[in-house]
Amino acid sequence: MLIRLSSSIVLLAFAVAAATSASAETLLMQRVQQERGMPLPARGMTMAQVERQFGAPANRLDPRGGEAPTHPVINRWVYDRFTVYFERDHVIDAVANRATPTELGPKSVPTSQ
Repeated sequence: MLIRLSSSIVLLAFAVAAATSASAETLLMQRVQQERGMPLPARGMTMAQVERQFGAPANRLDPRGGEAPTHPVINRWVYDRFTVYFERDHVIDAVANRATPTELGPKSVPTSQ
């Protein structure tokens, strides 16, 4: 009887610990579903239009590319909740930022060498 009771207590403690850790983590998929209605800059908008509608970004990252016509300059503006990617001065994409360091996203796929 004592063994059955102690194993039940261990199982209960494990279940409580698992529930607590699961509630503390945010899955990327869950947050994306919650933020689906979040307004983001539309593809094709200019930098001026984005700044007029969403305000100044928190950070303007250094541009990348531009060394050849086939590699246009890519600019990245970081806002609190999303990052905007520009080709030259037009939006090519906007993506939601990671909410917290504990947010779980897709796992990387191991590469074989």
